Amino acid sequence: MLRLDDLTLFVRTAALGSFSNAAREVDLLPGQVSAAIKRLERELDIRLFARSTRSLRLTAEGEQYLPFAQSVLDTLQDGHERLHSERTHLHGTLQIAAPSDLGRNVLLPWLAAFRREHPALTLRLFLSDQLTDVFRDPADVAIRFGLMEDASFVALPLAPWNRRVVVAAPAYLADHPRPLIPADLADHACLLYMLHGRLYDKWRIGDQAISVSGSLLCDDADVVRRLAVAGEGIAYKSWLDVREDVLAGRLEILLAGYCGEAVPLHLVCPHRRQFSPAVRLLHSDLQDRFAPMEAGLPLPAH
Repeated sequence: MLRLDDLTLFVRTAALGSFSNAAREVDLLPGQVSAAIKRLERELDIRLFARSTRSLRLTAEGEQYLPFAQSVLDTLQDGHERLHSERTHLHGTLQIAAPSDLGRNVLLPWLAAFRREHPALTLRLFLSDQLTDVFRDPADVAIRFGLMEDASFVALPLAPWNRRVVVAAPAYLADHPRPLIPADLADHACLLYMLHGRLYDKWRIGDQAISVSGSLLCDDADVVRRLAVAGEGIAYKSWLDVREDVLAGRLEILLAGYCGEAVPLHLVCPHRRQFSPAVRLLHSDLQDRFAPMEAGLPLPAH
């Protein structure tokens, strides 16, 4: 079995060019370092160094193995630092941007609980349906719906299974015929909202893009959900936004046999180096909270 100490001595010997220098660095005898290298060579069944009375150099196999050994040690060090940092108290300010409906009705109590667990941490929330630019806007992380096709930032999955569903209140369905196919939506009062700065009036359901219309529209998707609950029309919303209303009977899912548009939820950061302990713990906490919410999402036939 490989010993980490032997691996470390191999990497340092390669960097310093001699057993003596490596031994001096860690307060060992040169013979102890030489013995460690020989032990490692036996485990690997290769020759790592070409030795002579005047020089010590890596063999071809040693040069090939060196980056792998360094990578192992770097990974272990990173893991140690991460665990150590996450045991410390979180402090400072974490700025989070999130969609309005999800932010107010799902995330807000969770984020409040997260802050109570870490009282030295300040959370600054930006709730809006405007698309957050995590490179330019004053947010450390953004919680964002949709497929992440931009490779310029890092997206950590929160609810990869999430999709839109067509919903309406029992009061609306009592006065209007229930749509049986997506095309029937053209004859209904549909509740519209702005998405990424544009009116979201083409609903992709199954393999169809249905043009819909209605006399009520808003730039806040939370208002659209409230209008749907009040019986004012049909809404096409993320399952995460309407789940509680559906389970409570305030809304009913329509066209359940058709697959709604995929809107996976991610936590987005500009760069990996911004994965502070606060961001890592927040991602883990939210991922655990979202996981049970997949239950109840109907499986479509189309």
